[in-house]
Amino acid sequence: MRHKFLLINILTVITLFISFNSFSQIVKYSNDFLTIGVSAKSIGMGNSSVACVNDATSGYINPAGLSKLAKKYEVDLMHSEYFAGIAKYDYMSVSYKINDSSVFSASLIRLGVDDIQNTLNIYDQNGNIDFDRVELFSVADYAMLLSYGKKSKIKGLSYGINTKLIYRNQGQFANAYGFGADVGMQYVIKKWHFGVMTKDITTTFNAWFYNISDDMRDVFIATDNELPTNSLEITMPSLYTGVARYFKISPKIGFTSELDFNFTFDGERNALISFNPVSIYPQAGFDFNYNKIIFLRMGVNNFQNIPDFRNLKDEEETDFFRDNTFNFIPTLGLGIKLFNFSIDYALTDVGNQSIALYSNIFSLKYEF
Repeated sequence: MRHKFLLINILTVITLFISFNSFSQIVKYSNDFLTIGVSAKSIGMGNSSVACVNDATSGYINPAGLSKLAKKYEVDLMHSEYFAGIAKYDYMSVSYKINDSSVFSASLIRLGVDDIQNTLNIYDQNGNIDFDRVELFSVADYAMLLSYGKKSKIKGLSYGINTKLIYRNQGQFANAYGFGADVGMQYVIKKWHFGVMTKDITTTFNAWFYNISDDMRDVFIATDNELPTNSLEITMPSLYTGVARYFKISPKIGFTSELDFNFTFDGERNALISFNPVSIYPQAGFDFNYNKIIFLRMGVNNFQNIPDFRNLKDEEETDFFRDNTFNFIPTLGLGIKLFNFSIDYALTDVGNQSIALYSNIFSLKYEF
């Protein structure tokens, strides 16, 4: 009976999975707010830290790194403003060292654009513009990560896992609820560090629910736009790999360098290396320190071939040609560690190298 009951449960799960997929769609760049990065330390290194991360931010970057926490408790806070302040990104994590080999961490993330004007009802019944009818709303993405990292019995090897709950809100118009899991590993041999992180290893599901009023429906129809319907969105797994090494220049001066390669499997992208369905994003970073008190960081990431679409001869032409523009984002960072406090700052798109706008990132860490 027990085996029969187990078989029924397995078949039920398989049936539900098939049913979900039959009404779902794989979306490229789905939940992309979870790939931006956290911690000014990591972002200052071009987000190259999957192999060397060893603090509470490991819960996001690579949960295997949690096992290397130095203190029993650690709190990390980050605030950043992207696209010259248009979007606000906030992050908080708290970690607890259970014993010498295992650590638990909880993290919260919010990316939002606030005070967006809703002008759907800007015209009154007489067709006149009435700015008092303009309402403000926010578009925000939220995630909660529960992470666990542990040292294995194999010397130098550690592993970790994330479970994540996702809530996405588009004002009063739409909401989405999702869940997923990540798995990571790190291996240290002498001065070399290796890291692997598989995000959305189970695929991550987002269930979207839309609230379309009659007035909004009329606007969609009048502007020849497709009416949104409730749907299930799937985020495909991605693989983050990295190798890092620490170099000691003098008794008080040293630096860490890391090279990462990130793989996505949801179709061809504008990545530096891309072939359907795989795209590969290289990134690299350096972290120089003086007596492990003052830190100077630099990195580069987001290598892309950006296509330009332009009309050919005249407006009647329907064909386009593609001219790729090479793009990358350099980063700089500074850090100071005093006693149990660490304050870090990072600046992205140094010198306006890419088509993206610069962003400022601040983070604070306290361990005790």
